[in-house]
Amino acid sequence: MALTPGSRIPGSIYSVHPAYAREEASIRLIKERTGKDVSEWVEIGKRAGPLTERELDQWYKTEHGHTSNYATWLASLVFGHGRVENYRPVELVDGMYSGKKAQLRPIYDEIVRFGMELGADVMVCPCATFVPLFKTVVFAQIKPTTNTRIHLGFALDTEPFTERVLDTGGLAKKDRITHRIPISSLEDFDLEAKKWFRL
Repeated sequence: MALTPGSRIPGSIYSVHPAYAREEASIRLIKERTGKDVSEWVEIGKRAGPLTERELDQWYKTEHGHTSNYATWLASLVFGHGRVENYRPVELVDGMYSGKKAQLRPIYDEIVRFGMELGADVMVCPCATFVPLFKTVVFAQIKPTTNTRIHLGFALDTEPFTERVLDTGGLAKKDRITHRIPISSLEDFDLEAKKWFRL
């Protein structure tokens, strides 16, 4: 079965990230805009040196003037997971919650379980460093930010907020995620935290 953006992966709780819908257009546009095709940019990235994916993302922006979306996509291609057929969400999540962050995995699992109960059309689409939850757009995001804390992000425009709900600066930056709640234990994922999920 071919993977398509937004489709549920057979035998998995995860869906293919909707961003892959832009893949074909991106392949065409990057050639038009830069004169180099995707394979050339990937080869340039491979020759950049021993960089992490995040460092390579930044390098594409600073050294070659790529926009954030293109830089992130090219870096992911260099690291082998930027094409839809290479999408491995379970591996991405396992990587996020390995080592010292493994203790956060039960919290992550509980947040995902709750999120999926909000509707059959909820899509959980892991990225390299965080996991967004979609319906037609992102409504929540799960990100392990330290070895002891997850930031549970939300797309909110409703006030008043409690002291636990922290402004991410997202409204000013026009980011989708505008607020977050630090979650360090299953107890922190309480009724107050759950009420901020907005579909």
